[in-house]
Amino acid sequence: MTAGLTDDQIFIRDSARDFLRDQADFDRLRKAVDGDGWDRDLWTSFASELGFAGIGVAEAHGGAGLGPTELALIAEELGRTLAPIPWFETAVLAATAIAQAGNDAQQSALLGPIARGETIATLAMRDAGGRPIPDGIGPVLTQDDAGWRLAGRAHFAPFGAVADLLVVAARTPGTSGWDGISLIALPASGLTREALTSLDLTRPLAHVDFDMAVSADAILGTAGEAGPALRRTLAIASGILASEQVGGMQRTLDETVDYSKQRVQFGRVIGSFQAMKHRMADMKLWLEAARSAAAMAADAIARNAGDMETLCASARAYCSDAYLRMAADGIQLHGGIGFTWEHHAHLFFKRARGSASLLDSPAHHRELVARAIIDTDQAA
Repeated sequence: MTAGLTDDQIFIRDSARDFLRDQADFDRLRKAVDGDGWDRDLWTSFASELGFAGIGVAEAHGGAGLGPTELALIAEELGRTLAPIPWFETAVLAATAIAQAGNDAQQSALLGPIARGETIATLAMRDAGGRPIPDGIGPVLTQDDAGWRLAGRAHFAPFGAVADLLVVAARTPGTSGWDGISLIALPASGLTREALTSLDLTRPLAHVDFDMAVSADAILGTAGEAGPALRRTLAIASGILASEQVGGMQRTLDETVDYSKQRVQFGRVIGSFQAMKHRMADMKLWLEAARSAAAMAADAIARNAGDMETLCASARAYCSDAYLRMAADGIQLHGGIGFTWEHHAHLFFKRARGSASLLDSPAHHRELVARAIIDTDQAA
């Protein structure tokens, strides 16, 4: 993403790129993968010292007050390096949910620490089956004479085991669809959390159990009426995640091309073979189409376009499929070394597979696009 960027946006992108190039190399990534899946020192530098956790937070709450284009640029750079930090979960998923659903007092109290990099946050919501949202919300929020009570389990929360703050999506019994959904902001301390061994070792997942009383102040906005806020949050997050996938695709192509110029077979570098050229040309086409889709999604979010949700769903569907196919080809085109644990190509493949499922499957997003097209045709 370069065309049409302002000087400030280019500066933000280059600052993130330079920092990650110098600080988030693959040796450091391997240490995180061999540990608990993330790098606390890297997070502190990126979020607090550089201030990237608060890029999308309003200035009134201590953030930079910038928009989806800047978020997309940072996401793309993080996708290039697979940096094992909870930036997307904190600065995009949780911060957007709070901004969309919370009242002024809640936003001021919760977004300030996020913007300063003091709070790691994530969104916890899924049921055991991992069904698409909104049907797949697991936790349940009830009310009786004693007040509000949250029960159940949120499955597969990204960075759920290390988060300081959980934004929990819960459903009121007897409701369906986007009705009856609440968003609750809870400190993670004291909750039972089960860290999981996930496919994508650079984005650890966790189950979180709830059986607790909840104060009215912890409920963002009005109880049972956060469906539209969650829907918009997931659409925005889908568009930003598409940019992260573009970054991974770009790194995959760059490394494949570099390898093809070094590896010699039958007395020639393998990049000179026609079959290799065709495969890498296909990868380039997938990348540029994905870049265009992600850029359109970011632009639609910035403009608050009427078809924003459709464009974000379209970007997510295409970028997920293209990244997964491209990462698989990257492994194959690296030959024998690409299939080894020591090479990092498999980490990009696992990120591609994991991110394809993170905010629901490509098939679900294609269904959203199809429904939008049908609804438009019927309205006409």
